Amino acid sequence: MCGILGAWGPMPEKRAAIGSGCDRMRHRGPDSNGFWEDEAAQIALGHVRLAILDLTEAGHQPMVSHDGRNVLTLNGEIYNHQDLRRRLEREGHMPAWRGHSDTETLVEAVSAWGMERALQETVGMFALALWDRHDRSLYLARDRFGEKPLYYGYAEDAFVFGSELKAMAGLPGFDRRIEPQALALLMHHNYIAAPFSIYAAMRKLMPGTWLRLDGDLLASKALPQPRAYWSAEAVALEAAADPLEFGSDAEAIDALERVMSTAVQGQMLSDVPLGAFLSGGIDSSTIVALMQARGGGQVNTFSIGFDVAAFNEAEHAKAVAAHLGTRHHELYLSAHDALEAVPAVAGIYDEPFADSSQIPTILLARMARRDVTVALSGDGGDELMGGYSRYVRAAAWWARREKLPQALRGPLALGARTVGGAAPLSAMREQAGKLAQVLRAEHSGRFYRQFVSYWKRPEEVVIGASLPPGPFDQASELKFLDHMTWLDTVSYLPDDILVKVDRAAMSVSLETRVPLLDHRVYEFARRLPWHYKNRDGQGKWLLRQLLYRHVPRDLVDRPKKGFGVPLGLWLRGPLKDWAYAMLEPERLKAQGLFHARPILQKWREHQSGRRDWSPHLWGVLMAQAWLDESESWGRGP
Repeated sequence: MCGILGAWGPMPEKRAAIGSGCDRMRHRGPDSNGFWEDEAAQIALGHVRLAILDLTEAGHQPMVSHDGRNVLTLNGEIYNHQDLRRRLEREGHMPAWRGHSDTETLVEAVSAWGMERALQETVGMFALALWDRHDRSLYLARDRFGEKPLYYGYAEDAFVFGSELKAMAGLPGFDRRIEPQALALLMHHNYIAAPFSIYAAMRKLMPGTWLRLDGDLLASKALPQPRAYWSAEAVALEAAADPLEFGSDAEAIDALERVMSTAVQGQMLSDVPLGAFLSGGIDSSTIVALMQARGGGQVNTFSIGFDVAAFNEAEHAKAVAAHLGTRHHELYLSAHDALEAVPAVAGIYDEPFADSSQIPTILLARMARRDVTVALSGDGGDELMGGYSRYVRAAAWWARREKLPQALRGPLALGARTVGGAAPLSAMREQAGKLAQVLRAEHSGRFYRQFVSYWKRPEEVVIGASLPPGPFDQASELKFLDHMTWLDTVSYLPDDILVKVDRAAMSVSLETRVPLLDHRVYEFARRLPWHYKNRDGQGKWLLRQLLYRHVPRDLVDRPKKGFGVPLGLWLRGPLKDWAYAMLEPERLKAQGLFHARPILQKWREHQSGRRDWSPHLWGVLMAQAWLDESESWGRGP
């Protein structure tokens, strides 16, 4: 696991600029750093390394292929790289291997097969840049689900790219103008969805895509069009037309265990200490159970507990760990301990990011890093296996809409909106507002976007902004519930869940891996008929049955709590003064980014205790904290 940074085109003092940028993301790669440059071609690649596979100099990057044509800088892991090596050998492409790193395998695969085929053959998580010295062209690529970040754009006449914006922000000519549409996305979802970034001149490469930049595009300062080498949507559509059939439930459980065991075993490949996050929930418990079943000694597991009972799952995790026989580590935190992490949040996340479970995630990563360098997590299970309770609630609302004649939906939506806009705030107003959203939605995607959003009309909060089009605006042939899970897979999962975990873990040089996001597991899960995902009102049904083979039901069957903090209480208590200073009207007015009135209205209502507006306010607060933090970027490591 590493960090990458590079520039192609004219840039003053390029070597020093790339070196300084790498210093600012040293947490991603504390073990070594590398630099490669072709001055005549005006291309430079930088790299900071967290050594996981092949700890010797043979794994050093940027890495040149054995034929000298391709130069690769890679952030990530290729879990099937040993299989790829054997295939290259069988096909007669075997070079004189210098070591056993997956980076070497990948650069040779690109030389043998070309970029697109090499990407399609990989099982892994990665962001990469590759310079083709023969064609004088630059390639960027990102893994299928977006586990690893990759930003790109122009800094004056140079094309720049990197793992972190804070590393790029000090490059000469970097444009720091804020993108209002990104702020609108933040207000709507509490994250900034790809391809947008907080900076107008920078983009995120979409998951499952790659791009090629040649000299003509560089000269015109045009951005290349990303190309998909794998599509979550295409897989979902194909799966809907070809669902799996099993002779019995036991057969279905066996099939899931096979595909998940393969993914878990592949992701346990490491030359450094490895463990797993364990909340005691279905997803993480299943991952740990399969790790422990593989043998080879006790698995290190990690969980965090809180002194607020409603947010504490540590006792459940401890019970699961005891049953499985792991080497368990736990840390109990007070509100004071968690609050101490708040000032660090804006510096850890490259962009404003407002999922408040980022706070315990940061603390969990810090604890795990004391004992391991790699940790597996259970993220992805809700999206793949229909685990979110909101799917059932959303489906119920949508079913009500479908029963109404088309001619009645418009007038009823107008009436519901009028009731929804009335004062005082009440449960009736909230229900009426939801009904209006359902009735106004042209299709299920736009309905679901409103269903899971915070500020429903972000243009009323962000000055001069509108919500840009995205996957929620596309009508779909998928059935309602399949459409919801796909939308979360291409939006909430990569831009919230995976961002949260990657940035928190890499801030302490910890690599995280997500076995449920092995694309073969996803392809299997998409083909499962819905009754294997939700049965008798119980989500993740099939995954639960697999877990019950390893862990007694009474240890894991309980209501899902999530991984949150009592943010609403904190904003009325220990964070109140800090938060109000961030939301002070004169400050907002001077920045010229936000309309103060709706923000302060929610602040007052939250302080009164009538409503919990903490998720809405947290989005604004994280934007404010990020603005303060980013002012120092580029002024030293």
